[in-house]
Amino acid sequence: MSLPVEARRMVEVSGAEALWLVEGSSLGRLVYPQRGQTVVRPARHVWEYGRLIVRAPVQAAVVPEAATYQVDEIRAVAGTGWTVTLSGPAEVITDPDEAAHYRRTLTGWTHGPHDTVLRLHPKTVSGFRLVRAES
Repeated sequence: MSLPVEARRMVEVSGAEALWLVEGSSLGRLVYPQRGQTVVRPARHVWEYGRLIVRAPVQAAVVPEAATYQVDEIRAVAGTGWTVTLSGPAEVITDPDEAAHYRRTLTGWTHGPHDTVLRLHPKTVSGFRLVRAES
Protein backbone atom coordinates (compact mmCIF):
# COMPACT_ATOMS: atom_id res chain seq x y z
CA MET A 1 0.00 0.00 0.00
CA SER A 2 1.54 3.30 -1.03
CA LEU A 3 1.04 6.59 0.74
CA PRO A 4 -0.68 9.43 -1.13
CA VAL A 5 1.71 11.88 -2.76
CA GLU A 6 1.08 15.47 -1.75
CA ALA A 7 0.78 17.93 -4.57
CA ARG A 8 3.84 20.11 -5.06
CA ARG A 9 4.42 23.22 -7.12
CA MET A 10 7.33 25.41 -8.14
CA VAL A 11 7.15 29.01 -6.94
CA GLU A 12 9.47 31.63 -8.43
CA VAL A 13 11.54 33.57 -5.89
CA SER A 14 12.80 37.13 -6.17
CA GLY A 15 16.34 37.86 -7.29
CA ALA A 16 17.22 39.00 -3.77
CA GLU A 17 15.93 35.75 -2.24
CA ALA A 18 17.74 33.70 -4.90
CA LEU A 19 21.05 35.40 -4.04
CA TRP A 20 20.36 34.89 -0.33
CA LEU A 21 19.91 31.16 -0.97
CA VAL A 22 23.18 31.00 -2.95
CA GLU A 23 25.01 32.91 -0.23
CA GLY A 24 23.86 30.36 2.36
CA SER A 25 25.15 27.39 0.39
CA SER A 26 28.60 26.26 -0.71
CA LEU A 27 28.12 23.54 -3.34
CA GLY A 28 26.90 23.86 -6.90
CA ARG A 29 27.58 23.03 -10.53
CA LEU A 30 29.48 25.02 -13.14
CA VAL A 31 27.86 24.62 -16.57
CA TYR A 32 29.53 25.71 -19.81
CA PRO A 33 29.85 24.72 -23.47
CA GLN A 34 32.96 22.93 -24.70
CA ARG A 35 33.46 21.49 -28.20
CA GLY A 36 29.74 21.44 -28.94
CA GLN A 37 28.85 19.69 -25.68
CA THR A 38 27.41 20.97 -22.41
CA VAL A 39 29.85 20.33 -19.58
CA VAL A 40 28.70 20.16 -15.95
CA ARG A 41 31.29 20.14 -13.15
CA PRO A 42 30.82 20.04 -9.38
CA ALA A 43 32.09 23.17 -7.70
CA ARG A 44 32.35 25.06 -4.44
CA HIS A 45 31.51 28.72 -4.21
CA VAL A 46 31.31 31.82 -2.06
CA TRP A 47 29.25 34.94 -2.77
CA GLU A 48 31.32 38.11 -2.21
CA TYR A 49 30.80 41.73 -3.19
CA GLY A 50 28.14 40.97 -5.81
CA ARG A 51 30.20 38.28 -7.51
CA LEU A 52 30.28 34.54 -7.27
CA ILE A 53 33.73 33.04 -6.67
CA VAL A 54 33.84 29.45 -7.91
CA ARG A 55 36.47 26.73 -7.47
CA ALA A 56 35.92 23.95 -9.98
CA PRO A 57 37.84 21.02 -11.50
CA VAL A 58 38.31 22.58 -14.94
CA GLN A 59 41.35 23.75 -16.88
CA ALA A 60 41.71 27.52 -16.90
CA ALA A 61 42.15 27.45 -20.68
CA VAL A 62 38.64 26.07 -21.24
CA VAL A 63 36.76 28.57 -19.05
CA PRO A 64 34.45 30.39 -21.47
CA GLU A 65 33.72 34.12 -21.51
CA ALA A 66 30.28 33.36 -20.04
CA ALA A 67 29.12 30.51 -17.84
CA THR A 68 26.14 29.31 -15.83
CA TYR A 69 26.19 28.22 -12.22
CA GLN A 70 23.44 26.14 -10.66
CA VAL A 71 22.84 25.60 -6.94
CA ASP A 72 20.07 23.66 -5.25
CA GLU A 73 18.97 22.06 -2.03
CA ILE A 74 16.29 19.39 -2.30
CA ARG A 75 14.78 17.66 0.73
CA ALA A 76 13.35 14.54 -0.88
CA VAL A 77 11.61 13.19 2.22
CA ALA A 78 9.88 16.49 2.90
CA GLY A 79 9.28 17.12 -0.79
CA THR A 80 10.56 20.68 -0.55
CA GLY A 81 13.64 22.58 -1.65
CA TRP A 82 14.92 25.24 -4.00
CA THR A 83 17.04 25.78 -7.08
CA VAL A 84 18.90 28.88 -8.32
CA THR A 85 20.63 29.50 -11.65
CA LEU A 86 23.05 32.38 -12.28
CA SER A 87 24.56 33.26 -15.67
CA GLY A 88 27.03 35.85 -16.80
CA PRO A 89 30.60 36.69 -17.76
CA ALA A 90 33.28 34.48 -16.18
CA GLU A 91 36.97 35.14 -15.69
CA VAL A 92 39.77 33.08 -14.23
CA ILE A 93 41.32 34.68 -11.14
CA THR A 94 44.93 35.07 -12.20
CA ASP A 95 46.26 37.15 -9.31
CA PRO A 96 48.33 34.59 -7.34
CA ASP A 97 47.51 36.06 -3.92
CA GLU A 98 43.78 36.26 -4.60
CA ALA A 99 43.70 32.75 -6.09
CA ALA A 100 45.66 31.39 -3.09
CA HIS A 101 43.16 33.03 -0.72
CA TYR A 102 40.22 31.31 -2.41
CA ARG A 103 42.05 27.99 -2.61
CA ARG A 104 42.42 28.17 1.18
CA THR A 105 38.78 29.24 1.59
CA LEU A 106 37.12 26.81 -0.84
CA THR A 107 37.93 23.10 -0.62
CA GLY A 108 38.87 21.79 -4.07
CA TRP A 109 37.81 18.62 -5.85
CA THR A 110 41.17 18.18 -7.59
CA HIS A 111 44.56 19.83 -7.53
CA GLY A 112 46.91 20.74 -10.34
CA PRO A 113 45.99 21.88 -13.85
CA HIS A 114 42.32 20.92 -13.39
CA ASP A 115 41.84 23.19 -10.36
CA THR A 116 40.61 26.65 -11.32
CA VAL A 117 39.26 29.58 -9.34
CA LEU A 118 37.04 31.91 -11.32
CA ARG A 119 34.81 34.91 -10.82
CA LEU A 120 31.29 34.91 -12.25
CA HIS A 121 29.53 38.26 -12.68
CA PRO A 122 25.84 37.28 -12.74
CA LYS A 123 23.74 39.12 -15.31
CA THR A 124 20.73 36.84 -14.88
CA VAL A 125 19.53 35.16 -11.70
CA SER A 126 16.48 32.94 -11.44
CA GLY A 127 15.24 30.75 -8.65
CA PHE A 128 12.37 28.56 -7.61
CA ARG A 129 11.13 26.91 -4.43
CA LEU A 130 9.42 23.53 -4.42
CA VAL A 131 6.51 23.85 -2.00
CA ARG A 132 3.47 21.87 -0.99
CA ALA A 133 0.45 22.99 -2.98
CA GLU A 134 -2.27 24.75 -1.03
CA SER A 135 -5.44 22.72 -0.61
